[in-house]
Amino acid sequence: MKGMTIIMSDCLFCKIIAGEIPSDIVYEDENVLAFRDIAPKAPVHVLVIPKLHIKSAADITADNSNIAAKCLEVVATIAKKEHLDSGFRIISNSGPDAGQTVDHLHFHLVGGTKLGFIET
Repeated sequence: MKGMTIIMSDCLFCKIIAGEIPSDIVYEDENVLAFRDIAPKAPVHVLVIPKLHIKSAADITADNSNIAAKCLEVVATIAKKEHLDSGFRIISNSGPDAGQTVDHLHFHLVGGTKLGFIET
């Protein structure tokens, strides 16, 4: 799986990974891309996505869990870079009833203020 990228032509986040749609990238390596949310819910709101197309957290398996783990490592790296020392939140919606609007696994990293309930 290392360095594996599967692009789905109809996926918004796959189009961002492919460079077809511009984004404010804050981190990128061979497995993960992170960029600022276009409608931030907090002073820091970054989306961390695997380059491998995984539909949602419900689709994490033994074969791809290393990629999801890498995403969480990147969350910690960005939180340090963004000076979120007093705390941050990680949100991953899975499925339409949970509010997932893009069918590509992603983690919202939100922080930079005292957080109440945030709808993403």
